[in-house]
Amino acid sequence: MIQIVKLPTVLEKFCISRSLAFLHLSKGLLPPSISLGERSKGFILSELDAVLSARVAGQSNDQIKALVKSLVEKRKGDFQ
Repeated sequence: MIQIVKLPTVLEKFCISRSLAFLHLSKGLLPPSISLGERSKGFILSELDAVLSARVAGQSNDQIKALVKSLVEKRKGDFQ
């Protein structure tokens, strides 16, 4: 089952500010949101958990960028 969370949950989960979250998104350090409708977006919880686990494991930003890229590619394959 896929669980979707909104931005406030992401901020709480990663203990970051809104501006830092958007900076991480722009740098590829967080997986991008998905459209839930015309004016709503959400994040796939399992992808966020994978990135958080990588952070806890001490992976570098380059490693996390590669992880995010692979998660997005997997998302495309899984849901097409």
